[in-house]
Amino acid sequence: MRAPTVNPPRRLHDQGITGQILPADLWKITLGELDEKMGVKIVEESVERVVATMPVEGNRQSFGLLHGGASLAVGEAVGSWAAVIHASTMGKTAVGVDVSATHHRSARDGQITITATPIHLGGTLTTHEVLITNDSGQRLCTMRITNLLMKRKQ
Repeated sequence: MRAPTVNPPRRLHDQGITGQILPADLWKITLGELDEKMGVKIVEESVERVVATMPVEGNRQSFGLLHGGASLAVGEAVGSWAAVIHASTMGKTAVGVDVSATHHRSARDGQITITATPIHLGGTLTTHEVLITNDSGQRLCTMRITNLLMKRKQ
């Protein structure tokens, strides 16, 4: 997954504050075409946690279950968004280099919640755990995604 471009953070030099980045300076999530088609909605976005939801309806495979590929696609997106938000604190962007997932159970209806939390936030690499749960809070999928932080291309 290609990560979105990050705008350089705005610094508060004119107020005598050097190097401080406010939450308003962080990169903001913008849904891509696939995210929109899958019905993804952003609930929360910060360096500490990114949360999104997605309906099961419209994302089922031929047996009527939530498609594993849909889980991976939305999980990778949410994990990558979390990495890009962290990268934006350094004026960088992030690109995915590894993703793995274990499907624990599926869903036939309702909504899933996707939550990315950091395992490691470095200056070169980030690793996030991405949990996908159903309406009852049961774990459907556990993912881990690692992103490489890079200088933005001008």
